[in-house]
Amino acid sequence: MARRPLPRILSTGSAQIARGRELARTAADSATDVLHPLITITRGLRRLAAAGRRRWVGTPKDSRGPLLFLVASAILVVALVPYGPLLAVITLMAAAAWQGRERGPAEPEGPDESQAQRLQSLYEALVPYFSKPEDPAPLYAHGGDWEQAFPAYEFDETGRTSHLVIRYPAYFTDGEAEPRARIEQLLAAKSGRGREYHFAWDEEANQLSVSVLPPLPSHITAQHFVTTPGETVLGITDHSEVQRTLPLTYGEEQRDVPPVVWRTGPRSTEPHLLVMGQPGSGTSTLLRSIALQALRYGDVVIVEGGGTGEYACLTGRDGVLAVECGLAGALASLEWVTTETERRLIAANHARQAGRPLPEDTRRPLWVLLDRPSAFAHIAAADGRKDPQSLLQVPLRHGRAANVTVVVADQFDGADALSDAVRQHTRARVVLGPATGTQLEAVLGVRPTTTPVTHVPPGRGYARLGVGPVHRLQVPATPDPYDDATSDADRQAVLALLPPRTTPADEENLSETPPAESAEPLTAETAQTP
Repeated sequence: MARRPLPRILSTGSAQIARGRELARTAADSATDVLHPLITITRGLRRLAAAGRRRWVGTPKDSRGPLLFLVASAILVVALVPYGPLLAVITLMAAAAWQGRERGPAEPEGPDESQAQRLQSLYEALVPYFSKPEDPAPLYAHGGDWEQAFPAYEFDETGRTSHLVIRYPAYFTDGEAEPRARIEQLLAAKSGRGREYHFAWDEEANQLSVSVLPPLPSHITAQHFVTTPGETVLGITDHSEVQRTLPLTYGEEQRDVPPVVWRTGPRSTEPHLLVMGQPGSGTSTLLRSIALQALRYGDVVIVEGGGTGEYACLTGRDGVLAVECGLAGALASLEWVTTETERRLIAANHARQAGRPLPEDTRRPLWVLLDRPSAFAHIAAADGRKDPQSLLQVPLRHGRAANVTVVVADQFDGADALSDAVRQHTRARVVLGPATGTQLEAVLGVRPTTTPVTHVPPGRGYARLGVGPVHRLQVPATPDPYDDATSDADRQAVLALLPPRTTPADEENLSETPPAESAEPLTAETAQTP
């Protein structure tokens, strides 16, 4: 039997039905948009009616009569007041619209289970430090409630605390450094390692605020800084620490960042700088950055005790008086610096007595950069010569009046070999790389208000100028452009800042000068060629 074809209405009915459903859905959405205020008011009236019904059911039977009388009196007053019914209807519609609005899911109040467990664990860890057996009402006790001890807290997306306010009893010795250091170390360990925490102690209110600091940007390259003569940018720090900002270039964009500015010159209270760090922490990078900034307004003498040629790119440049890597050259250069300092003092004194302005050659800044001078101590002792650091006594003591600035960089393993003059007269201090709290306190004089971390990028550390606060510091990347490991972008950035050469590199005599005892003192003219 042959099959009969289906009727046309049955073969095309599915497409028409789908089209009809789409039209109906579109019409329903349009009607919902148009009637949304009416739907909202209707939903609100329904909620108000349900609330009134619940209130009526919850009212005792002996109180329903007075309630009805009160409602009737209110209706009568509204009816007698001019425009009362209209105002009542408007008020009712507004209340219905407010009650009928779409409400989002309620946010949970308080920490979740994992966060509460983390806070309880932190509370239990603080009990041995913030409790005493003779306390009649201890704030911290084993098995106690952490909510009274932690009035404010915040968590990040990983579930770790990002901000925490801790109350502690008044008898805790918050004025002593060791108890505070123990609490800070405990909080850094319990809140999550690998992050830098800022601790703000409020001794009057007996509260400690702990907050997580974002890492400082480490991709800032060497560049021209917008500064005046006598200002040197050591690096960048946090926005909350300084009031000044500088425009810096980040690749193709420009941002305003807070700098750590070190002021030198006759009116400076911190005329000399000491930099300490571990090998590879960026001490030589900081000295190169300082040298490039100093060459814009003054002359530079560089003495390198490591002998690795970190400053070969500055040899023969305009303003670079000497770059010495050997003991004999270091002694000769530092002897000339001592003689030049004395000459500047005498010339300035004569000018002041005669009532004349200072000579131009005494006003031009002279910078003396020494990288690892402790390495010369053993060599000098073996050769029977004097330590080059002994020649820094005059520049360090009288350098501010003579416009001579001394910068000394060394490593922690050579800290014992630093002379007393270097320790006493370098009031500006920088510590780079990983360091313990004891090492930071020995160099900076006080412990920083943040926790030092174990793994940091090169150039990261702390800076303190005189008796001021301790700042977090990130030194701009200023690598040796002649190093094969330097990237092309960093190499070009440093080469763009170098002054032009005054002596061809192939004609420079890089051999050591004769011993200091037989060498003639350098003069301003002869010092141009090392």
